[in-house]
Amino acid sequence: MRLIFVPLFLISSLFADDFITRMEYAKLLYSNPRGIGCDKCHGTNAKGGVIASFKQKGDTKKLIAPSISNTTKENFFKALNSPKTVMPKYSLTNEEMESLYEYVTKQR
Repeated sequence: MRLIFVPLFLISSLFADDFITRMEYAKLLYSNPRGIGCDKCHGTNAKGGVIASFKQKGDTKKLIAPSISNTTKENFFKALNSPKTVMPKYSLTNEEMESLYEYVTKQR
């Protein structure tokens, strides 16, 4: 008789629907999508906040990340895809953007 070795993770993956849920994946994306997380500017609660303060012609100015917890889907996608923003450019798939949008608007 010949025994066949099958890794445990392979067996368990045959019976599991997903390794992590869509919201767990979205949370991971939010905290570190491609090197720097959304949370660094928009906060852990997606309510936004001050990114930096600086002086300009003697006045103190602030660079503020907006709240994204109540934004429309259209504006959310537009901001992620706009080439002319302060936001870092991520190469997110439509599915990843959908997950992130659901996470920041429904889980807060």
